[in-house]
Amino acid sequence: MDDIKPNLMQFITGEDFFRKILVVESKAYLEPLKERFPTAEIFFVTTDEEFFCDGVKIFNLDYREERLPFDEEFFDAIIGDLTLEVVTNPQDIAAGFSTFIKQTGVWLTSFRNIRHWKILERLMRGAFGGIVSRLYTRTEFERLLYASFYKEVQLLPLKKKSPPELLERLITCGFDNFDDDLQTEFWLVRASRSMPELALLKSMFTPEVRADLSRIIHRIEYDVATADSVKKFWQLFDAENIFVDYAAAFIRSVVVHRENFFRNMKNFSARPELDEIIDECESLYDFDTGNRLL
Repeated sequence: MDDIKPNLMQFITGEDFFRKILVVESKAYLEPLKERFPTAEIFFVTTDEEFFCDGVKIFNLDYREERLPFDEEFFDAIIGDLTLEVVTNPQDIAAGFSTFIKQTGVWLTSFRNIRHWKILERLMRGAFGGIVSRLYTRTEFERLLYASFYKEVQLLPLKKKSPPELLERLITCGFDNFDDDLQTEFWLVRASRSMPELALLKSMFTPEVRADLSRIIHRIEYDVATADSVKKFWQLFDAENIFVDYAAAFIRSVVVHRENFFRNMKNFSARPELDEIIDECESLYDFDTGNRLL
C-alpha cells in the first residue's frame, strides 16, 4: 500500500483570506500558499540554513528551543505538519504559537495517531522504533489544544486501511474502533483562536472599538450609570458606523442578562435602530415575558 502524507491545504476554505502566514519547517506548503494567497506575506521558520525560496521571508531557528521573533497576534495562520511530534513540552509549543496568532487566526497542523493499526502491529511484534517521537490519540490532542487557549478544534482523518484479519484481531483483543480510529493514520487539525461567530465579529472593528463597545454594553446590562452608558452606546454606534446586524450579534455574544439590558436601552433611548436590533435578537429571547426561547 502507498504511504499517505498529510496535506493541510485541505483545511483552507474559500472564506480564508490570510495576509500573514508562518510556515514551520514544512517547505512543501510554500509554493501552494504563494499561489493560493499571492498578496500574502509568507514567513518560514527552518533549521536548514541553506534553504531559499523567492518571495518568502526565512528565519533560521529551531522553533522547539527558540522563541519566535515576531510580535504577538501577528499571523493570520501558522502552518506545519507534525509540529508537536518531536518536542519536549508540546503544550508550551501549542500555547506559544497561540500568542502569535490573531484573535481571528488559525493554526493548521497534523499528528500521527498512536492508535493506528500499523503502530499497534509494530508494538505487538516488539519492533516499534518511534521512541523519540510523541504520538497522540485524538482525545489527548484535542485536550492539549483547548488547554492552550484555542477555542475551536476541527479534525479530519487520513485513513490507511488495515488487513481485515489484523483489524479483527485488534478488536478481539479489546481495542475500541470508534469512528474507525484504528484505521486513521493521521489527523489533520485546524485550531482556531476564536469560535467562528466571534472571529467574524472580531474581524470587523479594531480591538479598541470592540473593548469600548463591550465595556459600555456591560455597564448598561448591570445598571452602571445607565442613562450615560446608553448615550455612550449610541455615540460609539454613530462614530464607528456600527450597523444593526453587527450590534445585534455582538450583544448576543456578550450579554448574559438580555432582558435587563434591553429594558434599560428602551428606558433611556428612542432610537429607531433599537427596535431593529431587538428584532435581530428576539428569536433567542422574548423580552415581553422574559422567557428564553432557545
